[in-house]
Formats: sequence, structure tokens, C-alpha cells
Amino acid sequence: MIFKEGEVVLCTVKSIVGTTVFVTMGGEGEGSIVMSEIAPGRIRNLREYVVPGKKIVCKILEINDKGNIHLSLRRVAEKERKELLEKGEKEKTALSIIRTIAKEKALEIAEEIKKESSLQDFLQNCRTSPEKLSKFFTKEEAERLCKILQEKKETQVTVSQEFLLSCKEQDGLTRIRSILGKHDITYLAAGHYGIKIIASDYKKANLEMQKILEEIETLAKKNKAEFQLK
Repeated sequence: MIFKEGEVVLCTVKSIVGTTVFVTMGGEGEGSIVMSEIAPGRIRNLREYVVPGKKIVCKILEINDKGNIHLSLRRVAEKERKELLEKGEKEKTALSIIRTIAKEKALEIAEEIKKESSLQDFLQNCRTSPEKLSKFFTKEEAERLCKILQEKKETQVTVSQEFLLSCKEQDGLTRIRSILGKHDITYLAAGHYGIKIIASDYKKANLEMQKILEEIETLAKKNKAEFQLK
């Protein structure tokens, strides 16, 4: 696997030597985290944050000329952590479904699928394009897999964001209504609003949230209104 600087990865703590934490990255590489990148502020005991065997989400800060990978735990945003953990859980579920069908060949098939896409994406595509299953499964196995996928309900996630919106113009209330317009916005208090996005995963929810908030911010500027995220 090729890692990139800025990428968020799931790691397992391998060992702690002095003030440096060594981790394995998805079983396909190793990296290190210096104490200052574990958490903000003064750290009295590293083991309050990391212990051998613990799974943590880190961000790749640097890959030097020798291939050494330097990571950070404290620079990972909460939404990045949630997205990666959710993706990991979905991959586990997808592998479990493949195991149900392919038995002892499951891991071999999973590795072949992952050369083209994630297991979850592959199964999602097969909901609408079942013919793609024939590359990895027999006709009977494909039929059983399709049945499982059809019966399995989609999980949903919710992303919330609060923001402030006000306008001092004489027709300020009318302008605010125009700005919020078509979106499903919740009024919380004077000038204080909230929005929720429900989607099949955090990536889709966050993209939709970003799109809506950018639209509101653009309209706020055009209407001489003050917009600020909480």
C-alpha cells in the first residue's frame, strides 16, 4: 500500500520506547509518533493515551527520504476519526458477508477485490450491477450474495452543525428567510440556527453539509448578513 502525507490511517500501537510511540499501519507499514504529537499540552504519562495493542487514528505528517513515516494523533479532527472508523466497520461487515458465501476462499477474493476498490464499495455497486459479481463468484454464490445484500438494510449517519446568521438591514428578517430558503434549517434562538444531514456515511453527509453551508455563506454576503459557524 502506498501512503501519502496528510492521509488519515488506522494504526495499532506496537511499542513505546522513551517518548516515542511506534505503530503498525493497517498491517502494511510502520510509523512513529513523538510525544508532542500525541496530545496538546503537557503529557505526564504517555500510557494514559496509548498502550501496546490499542488502535488509534493518526495523520501522516511526513514520509522522509528513507521511507520513515512520522505520524500525529492530536492533529486528527473528530470527523476524520469517525469517518475512518466507520469505514473500517463497514469493511469488516463486507468481509463477513463475503466469508458467508466464499468460506475459505474469502480472504483471497477480498484481496483481489481490494485491488480495484474497497469491499464496501464493491458490494454497494453490486446492488445495482449484480453482473460484476461473476468475476469473483459462481452463479450460485452470486445469487446468494445478492439476496443477502437486498435483505440488508442501509445504516445511516447524522451530521449536525450550528451557525449564527443575522442581518441589520431594515428588511433583515426577509433577507434571512431568503438566505435559508429551501434548506431544512432549525431555529434554535435569536440569530442561532442548526442543520442536520442524514446520509449513508459520514463522507456523503459532510460533503452535503459543506455544500449547503457554502451556499448560505454566499447568500449571506450578497444580502449584507453576518454568517458564522458555531
